[in-house]
Amino acid sequence: MENEIKILVCDDSMTVRKKLVQSLNTIQPCIVFEADNGNSAVSEYEKNMPDLVLMDIMMPEKDGIEALSEIIEMNPSAKVVMLSSVGTKSNLKKALEVGAVDFLQKPCEEDKLRNLINTYSRKE
Repeated sequence: MENEIKILVCDDSMTVRKKLVQSLNTIQPCIVFEADNGNSAVSEYEKNMPDLVLMDIMMPEKDGIEALSEIIEMNPSAKVVMLSSVGTKSNLKKALEVGAVDFLQKPCEEDKLRNLINTYSRKE
């Protein structure tokens, strides 16, 4: 499909991932890849080169900021949106400094997800 985009969803919570995938599929046709920690996020990114990454900050094995750093090193123009829960403002600031393009507060509202997809998933 011409408008189909590739999105990587990375969160250590299966519930959060499933809700995001469900929302993404109602917003726009897309191919969604999933990762449950920073290590698998970097691996999935390298393998699938998604148009957009939605990544949690706090995860086991490798946190989202470390994974973001590796993804940006691999592809400086990667579009990574960090997912955060309440109380992670210093981490969000660091993520934006490392190269995240935006952030989204969890739980993610569908209209905000739609806006992010419209903004960051355009093929260049």
